[in-house]
Amino acid sequence: MQLQGFPFSTTQWDKLEPTEHKGETGIAYWRTIRLGNIRVRMVDYSPGYMADHWCEKGHILLCVEGELETELKDGGKFVLAKGMSYQVSDGASSHRSSTRTGAKLFIVD
Repeated sequence: MQLQGFPFSTTQWDKLEPTEHKGETGIAYWRTIRLGNIRVRMVDYSPGYMADHWCEKGHILLCVEGELETELKDGGKFVLAKGMSYQVSDGASSHRSSTRTGAKLFIVD
């Protein structure tokens, strides 16, 4: 990853307008900034959220609040609680996420 082409800046996440993304069940609300080819997001998942697709994109993901279950297409399952993260590169492991209770994530991709 090359972090280039943008100056020092701060982000007040609660001031960014969220965009709504429906899952198979539930809704995700994304607050997004773009820094060159890097996307940085604060994402709130509603209770009962389940992704509607298998994701191939790489992410660095930190669970800020709640609990998130991530399922790998090969059968693996991982539960992230507050303060935990996962990292995956583009095309490395098809994955999808869900949450029973809701979760807030900080994601860089």
